[in-house]
Amino acid sequence: MKHFVEELRWRGMLHDIMPGTEELLEKEMTSAYIGFDPTADSLHIGSLVQIILLMHFQKHGHKPIALIGGATGMIGDPSGKSAERNLLDEQTLQKNIDGVKAQLERFLDFNNSENNAELVNNYDWMKNLTFLEFARDIGKHITVNYMMAKDSVKKRLSSESSVGMSFTEFTYQLVQGYDFLHLYNEKNCKLQIGGSDQWGNITTGTELIRRKAQGKAYALTCPLITKADGTKFGKTEGGNVWLDAKRTSPYKFYQYWFNSSDADAEKYIKIFTFLDKKTIDSLIIEHAENPHLRLLQKTIGKEVTIMVHGEEAFENAIKASAILFGKSTAENLKELDEQTFLDVFEGVPQAEISKTDLENGITIIDALNEKSGFLKSNGEARRALKENSISVNKEKVNDATILKLSDLIADKFILLQRGKKNYFLLKFV
Repeated sequence: MKHFVEELRWRGMLHDIMPGTEELLEKEMTSAYIGFDPTADSLHIGSLVQIILLMHFQKHGHKPIALIGGATGMIGDPSGKSAERNLLDEQTLQKNIDGVKAQLERFLDFNNSENNAELVNNYDWMKNLTFLEFARDIGKHITVNYMMAKDSVKKRLSSESSVGMSFTEFTYQLVQGYDFLHLYNEKNCKLQIGGSDQWGNITTGTELIRRKAQGKAYALTCPLITKADGTKFGKTEGGNVWLDAKRTSPYKFYQYWFNSSDADAEKYIKIFTFLDKKTIDSLIIEHAENPHLRLLQKTIGKEVTIMVHGEEAFENAIKASAILFGKSTAENLKELDEQTFLDVFEGVPQAEISKTDLENGITIIDALNEKSGFLKSNGEARRALKENSISVNKEKVNDATILKLSDLIADKFILLQRGKKNYFLLKFV
């Protein structure tokens, strides 16, 4: 049970902590919760920080509670937002809740009798609560002055671009505070953990517990993850980096970590892996001696990809990465599933050809020019073949080569290549 807070400190995962929290955690097994907003049917890597916090919490002998905001998801948290978000309909919300629930069950141990994790949905205790009951039993304990003083409210109200704040959003901190009160009463949950932008919402909960239940509850937050170049963590040109392999393939997931800057990698390896301090300090020193080897980035990519997607998915991501930069073969290419193959060759120009043409065979000259337009003329195609610079599915070919159905990758593609970096995809439909 000891040293949970100390662990967060050296990893750079501690932002604010309420007095007495560390002493409580050193003294007894404690229940703590973190809320997850079901705004999509998958969490993204921004949520991974919260998941890892709960994993550390459980590893240190405490009891983690993952709360899915089935009720709060209907309102929308104003923290860090410049405008009110669209509300979800019940069917979409339920789909999202099911997806998030399935993901959380992969990371936390729900079967350990000592300190098993629990999954709760605040809709279960909010659905039968009437507005009048809430206003009478909860609202009277927290003043408007107290709620107005919160940063999340002040920022929205003082922003020039703000369109104001609806009553729905204004009540969010009170609803979240009620969650904490409910878990305090029903599950003896004494601690809420969250990102630093949640401090105002969390402390509303501790204040509600103090006033309504005459109890003592605690708060702990971690810093929001930022990137050294100022761009948003967890975002790529294609959008969020998701934990769902269907939304972000393991190959792209691995590449996100592999492409981290050195400054970010030094921070990420402490936050996103469970490697111990001695190992991490040694890796940082080794990386500094040969930064071009990208040791930190490779280690993070491996650890996080295995944690989220498993060993096999990591191995496939490595194979896929080697295809662009290593000596791969047609067999290596054919081992890739369609999505990973498309991810590896994203942005590569392509042409569609009828699959029936391939049944009769297509000459390499036709494939390079007439069928694809990859090269400008038959003459250029012949010269390139004579120079031995043309490859089909990563293997060198000559002017006698005929493309056949057996050359297809994922039953759909053939990869043409001129030189080292000039790729073209033939897509057969």
